[in-house]
Parts: sequence; structure tokens; C-alpha cells
Amino acid sequence: MKKTSTRLADGRELIYYDLRDDTVRGAVDHRPLERTVTTSEIRHDPLLGDAVAIASHRQGRTYHPPADECPLCPTRDGRLSEIPDSSYDVVVFENRFPSLAQDSGRCEVVCFTSDHDASFADLSEDQARLVLEAWTDRTSELSHLPSVEQVFCFENRGEEIGVTLGHPHGQIYAYPFTTPRTALMLRSLATHKEATGGENLFDAVLERELADERVVLEGEHWAAFVPYAAHWPYEVHLYPKRRVPDLLGLDEPARTEFPQVYLELLKRFDRIFGEGEPPTPYIAAWHQAPFGTLDEFDGVTRDDFALHLELFTIRRTSGKLKFLAGSESGMSVFINDVPPERAARRLREVASS
Repeated sequence: MKKTSTRLADGRELIYYDLRDDTVRGAVDHRPLERTVTTSEIRHDPLLGDAVAIASHRQGRTYHPPADECPLCPTRDGRLSEIPDSSYDVVVFENRFPSLAQDSGRCEVVCFTSDHDASFADLSEDQARLVLEAWTDRTSELSHLPSVEQVFCFENRGEEIGVTLGHPHGQIYAYPFTTPRTALMLRSLATHKEATGGENLFDAVLERELADERVVLEGEHWAAFVPYAAHWPYEVHLYPKRRVPDLLGLDEPARTEFPQVYLELLKRFDRIFGEGEPPTPYIAAWHQAPFGTLDEFDGVTRDDFALHLELFTIRRTSGKLKFLAGSESGMSVFINDVPPERAARRLREVASS
């Protein structure tokens, strides 16, 4: 992998990640851009104890442009885009319309491929491995920023999810706090550790799941399963079998096997609802340990946390979406219409031939 860092016309950082070590990246961004001005602010809810990012400048972000005006495609034939070069393997750059900025953290865009009509599942294993290396490198770099406490790599795919750009891409949010969902996991870790005399809850969950009927796919170094209490109609959790707190902790065998397992999972997601159905919308979310202090979670350290990816779709059946209505949105109590055992069975049935 070769990494080349440069700057866009408005001062934002852009980084090329290339498969070939001899690739030269010298293209200049010639757009007449003024420096990005953001108004992001973090406000804390005193009753729930969580945080909300107020980012009114995002109202003006690019919204469903035609394919020939896609800002994530390379700059070609005189049409200038966010990527100055005429081609790329993987590119990461600071979001022009960030939800988090300055003292409130940082937001980045990850372009998986220059092919506008592709998806992550279409990548080769080498390309998927390069994306993994980019996620890992950004996690490392962002963790050293003084305002950053947790790094979240994720992909939103599909208009139903709320994606406003069709080009295959993901995002990275670097939060200045430990996110509420992670805090819940850490509290559960602490409670279980104390109640069992030191047993790790992630290890116990993984052991139980691998002995159950909800396993979807298992390799030598990774395991994928539909969790016992799945919130979403089709939801898969992907864990490395050797517990590590973040992407930086993965060893070479796990990095090598990851593209094989993950690409297969994504292909199965597109087959869930049968032939002729539009691509399955999904969210793919990496959960990593925070980099800040964990003093408030009694007896828990970063090494107790288990890196894992959660992949789920909001489509519950052909042509129908799972909406977060009263119980889910009002009380955070999910109601799942698809039994996890049935979801796992379906995801095994649609394996690649």
C-alpha cells in the first residue's frame, strides 16, 4: 500500500491509498473554493446523558446529483470533482459538510473505488483489503487528535438509508466523546466482569453464538452470526475470533481473511429478497474501543472491548421497510418482525455457489 497526502483547494486534507507503490499522485485541485466554514456544536442532553451534534450548515450539502456531476468520481474531461486525479484506488478526504468539526471532532469521506456504478461487494479481495488498511490508518491518525475520543468507520448504502450520493463510499466520524451505544456496552462489560469474577462478556457472547444455529459464516479467523436479540430484520455481527480492541489490533492472518468473509456477507445481503430485487440497503458499522479514559466503567480497560462489525438492513421483506415508529423511536424498544433464527437460515441459503 502507498499513502499520499495532499490538500484540496479549500485546505481540506485528501489522502490517496494505492495498491501499487510506484503510483504518483501530483494532481492539483483547481476549483475556486473558499475555505469551508462550519457551525458544528455538541449539546448534551441532561436527562438522557447523550449528545446531539447541531450542524445547520449541512442543509446545503450536495443532494442526489446526476451521475455525470458526481463529486466522488475522479476529475476527468474537464469536469472538476472532490478528487483531483483522473483515477484512484481508495481515497479519503475531509467532509465538506461535516457533522463534527474543529473542537467537536472530525468527519471524513472514504471512496472505495473510482467506479461510480460499483458497490463494495463488487470489489476484488485486494481492493477490499486496501479499504481495510485505509480504515486502520485513519483510526490510528485520528486517535492522536486531541479532540478525538472514539473513531467510527461506517458505510450507509442505499437511498432508503438516507444516502445522498450514489457513488460507493463510506464515512469516518471521530467523536470528542464516547458514544452512547459504546458506553452501554462498556457498562455491560463492567457489570458482567464483576458478577463473574473476571469473565469477558464479549468472549462469552461469541462462544454462545458459535454454538448456536444462528451462525451465518465462519472462517479460521472471523465469525459472522445473527445475534440472539437482533434488532433489525436481517442483522449480522462479524467478529475476529481473537479479541482485539480496534482495527489496529488485527494480525496479518485476520487482515488477509477479512476480504473473503466480508465480501461474501455483502453478496448474500443482495440475495436475501430474491432475483430481480433492487440492491439491499444496509448500514455497516465498525465498533471500536474508545481511546479516552475508561475510569467511569469500573475495572474495564480498552483490551476488554471487542472490535466487531454490525451489518444490517432496514428492509424487512420485498418492497417493505422496517420503520422506527412509536416503540422504537419513543422508547428505544425494538420490535423485530423476522425471527433471528429464520434470518440466519436465509443468509445461509443464499451463499455464493
